[in-house]
Amino acid sequence: MGVRLRAGVIGVGRAGSALGAALARAGHPVIAAHAVSERSRDRAAAVLPDAELVAVEEVVARTELVLLAVPDDALPALAQQLPFTPGQFVVHCSGRYGVAVLDPAAQRGALPLALHPAMTLTGTSLDVERLSGAPFGVTSAEPLRMAAEALVVEMGGEPIWIPEAARTLYHAALAHSANHLITLVASAIEMLEGAGVENGARLLSPLLQASLDNALRMGYPALTGPVVRGDASTVAAHIEVLAQDPQVQAAYIALARLTADRALAEGLLKPQAAEGLLHVLGRPA
Repeated sequence: MGVRLRAGVIGVGRAGSALGAALARAGHPVIAAHAVSERSRDRAAAVLPDAELVAVEEVVARTELVLLAVPDDALPALAQQLPFTPGQFVVHCSGRYGVAVLDPAAQRGALPLALHPAMTLTGTSLDVERLSGAPFGVTSAEPLRMAAEALVVEMGGEPIWIPEAARTLYHAALAHSANHLITLVASAIEMLEGAGVENGARLLSPLLQASLDNALRMGYPALTGPVVRGDASTVAAHIEVLAQDPQVQAAYIALARLTADRALAEGLLKPQAAEGLLHVLGRPA
């Protein structure tokens, strides 16, 4: 951005602490912060040592750039209630929202930016390094786009432009992949433990690493396994053995249906091979 701004952080959770530290490292001193819980206050002391802990209104009054690192549901009220001033940058890091949620601040002359790091964070000092090279979903009014992207670059990230209207779909894609991947892998490890495998993570690691790499490079053509082969009897056996955990069974069936549909659309699964498979999955051919 060129100009060095006095920054404040409202919400010193995992994202707030990491982005606040990244701002400070980029030359925007974090001079004020608001933290509610004892854990957040401890985190602020460790990661944002130059920030004085004050009320939210004081964070706004003292700074030229305010980072709102709060839960999604809290953003509309803060945008409405806080005394933002003309020319003040107001940045939120929610994946769900673009900048429309900050319209009340914009009406008072503030400059709203939505900068969402597409990275899982831990709440420790290691997160600043994780942000180095990480993609950020960036949304702003067009006149502020260069400033928003420059701020991400200063923090060490890679700006990826997300149109306002596509923000929820963008966030759903991230949650569907990253969050559900953890559930999928953890439940598979539990299944392996049930099969008597002591170190399921060790068994799965090479397979999952290769599958992830193939999926990112190739997309659906990377599919292998009984669904894409149309091996209905194997899929039926899987469904039967998973009856011991109905939730996992339901997830397996739902993902197998989605896989079959996409494999059919890509021409990877032949219609004649799909007939028995779709019958097993409870869907007419």
